[in-house]
Amino acid sequence: MQTKLLSAGLLSLLLAISTNAYTPTPPPVSPATSLPNKLYTWRSQQVRYQVSGPADAPHAAVLVHGLFVNADHWRKTLKGLADDGSYRVYAIDLLGSGWSSKPPRDSDVAKELNGERGRFLEDTHEEERGWGRVPSILSNVALGTASGGSKTADVDLRHPLGSPYNFFTWSEQLADFTRDVVLKEGASSNKVSLVCNSIGTMSSLQAVLDNPDLYDGVCVINPNYRELHSAEVPLPNFSMPVVRQIQRLLRENGRGLYDALAKKDTVREILKEPYAVIEAVDDELVSVLLDPLLTEGAADVVFDTLSYSAGPLPEQQLSSPHFPAKTAPVWVMYGRSDPWTPGARVESMMKYESVEKVIPLDGVGHCPHDEAPEVVNPIILEFLQRVKNI
Repeated sequence: MQTKLLSAGLLSLLLAISTNAYTPTPPPVSPATSLPNKLYTWRSQQVRYQVSGPADAPHAAVLVHGLFVNADHWRKTLKGLADDGSYRVYAIDLLGSGWSSKPPRDSDVAKELNGERGRFLEDTHEEERGWGRVPSILSNVALGTASGGSKTADVDLRHPLGSPYNFFTWSEQLADFTRDVVLKEGASSNKVSLVCNSIGTMSSLQAVLDNPDLYDGVCVINPNYRELHSAEVPLPNFSMPVVRQIQRLLRENGRGLYDALAKKDTVREILKEPYAVIEAVDDELVSVLLDPLLTEGAADVVFDTLSYSAGPLPEQQLSSPHFPAKTAPVWVMYGRSDPWTPGARVESMMKYESVEKVIPLDGVGHCPHDEAPEVVNPIILEFLQRVKNI
């Protein structure tokens, strides 16, 4: 008995050591917002978040970041919304991003927390989750096109590497954070609003699909349609094997390229592509986005995400019969100068019952909340006013 206890204790210690190696230490205060960096323990992993606004505010919102960035990307939104005095506003680092933990893909802890576990019909060996199982590949799903038209495609939901860095994991993280932190800190409302940018869209919409009792709406800023998703690439039977090969080469041999690109001047130039307001790409932005990308495990998460040619897509989620259209309205805004998000495709989202508004924004790119907060923050506040009594 003592031997078994000793072995179990040693195993736990080794697991803790290996996990801590991939858990970075954030600065006490965010240099972008001057707000304290707080920590939330989720499934034994560290999650960094920031919060602004009165603790007794009647309504709360959670800000969900996009690809390869973190909560500091909401530097102009956190206080901009909270200054109204009516809202408690949170910004969270998704697992694998920013100052949150980045456990290796194949580690036991990563497998245990993976949000894909128990979701798919084929996985009969895993315990079914509360929302029931779905096929891992959805057939003939109606999707949009860059020109605003429509097409049908099969949507593969499962991460090809079995990685925990997927939209189902992140949606579960959001839901647990909402229950464990947001709703326990004093908001009088029993529902919370989500505000998201880019690929944060899929995590947010999935959280609403799985937990309609928690959320009263989603404000989407420049949705991302995942150009490398197997449902999005042209002629997937021919092109996807090539894409997979490139993804594998990057995972196995890309660390040198990653290190070469992870420099301030290079990051600054990369950010100038999605940003139409170049003045917004300042030293502070470059620093708060780059610093966490230099921590242990960050490169592997980036390559995992670049290999994620699967997962849910916005139109597939919004067209689901389970999406609570009447109790969780969706507003969408987008920058007309966004090189990544086709405006016509965004406009076509008005056909979904849940989408109440699509708002084009002139002179901004993929990150309007950081490029033109004086335009975006009032729209978000209008949205929050619309949903707070649902």
